[in-house]
Amino acid sequence: MTYLSVTADRTKFLRIALALDAVVTGVNGLVYLAAAGPTSDLLGPDAELLRGIGAFLLVYGAAVGFLASRGTISQAGVKVVIALNIIWTLGSIAAVVTGAAGFTTIGAVWAIAQALVVGVFAEVQIMGLRRMR
Repeated sequence: MTYLSVTADRTKFLRIALALDAVVTGVNGLVYLAAAGPTSDLLGPDAELLRGIGAFLLVYGAAVGFLASRGTISQAGVKVVIALNIIWTLGSIAAVVTGAAGFTTIGAVWAIAQALVVGVFAEVQIMGLRRMR
C-alpha cells in the first residue's frame, strides 16, 4: 500500500494576501509618483502630496512583499501591516468626510473604494494570521 503524505502550509493563504497587498500598493504608489500631475487633476489632492504618498506606498509595498517572501512569516510584522491597513482605511474615509484632501467627486469615490480594498486586505490578513496558528 502506498501512503501519500500531505503537509498543509498554513501560511499560504496569508502569503497570498500579503503578496496581493504588496502588488496593489506598489502599483498605486508607482502611479502616484510617475503621474502625480494628471492624477492630481483627476483626484484633487496636490501633486506633491500624491508624490509623498506614492513614495510611502512604494516603500510600504516593498516591505509587505518582503514579509510575504520570508521562510517564516513574522506574526508581529503581519500585525503591523494589519494595523497600518486599518489606519489607512480610517484615514482615507476621514479625508473624504472632512474634505481635508480636497478630493474631486471622482477622487472621493476613488478614496472610498481604495479604503474598502485596503480594509478587505486587513480582514483577509487577520483570517490568514488565525489560520497560521
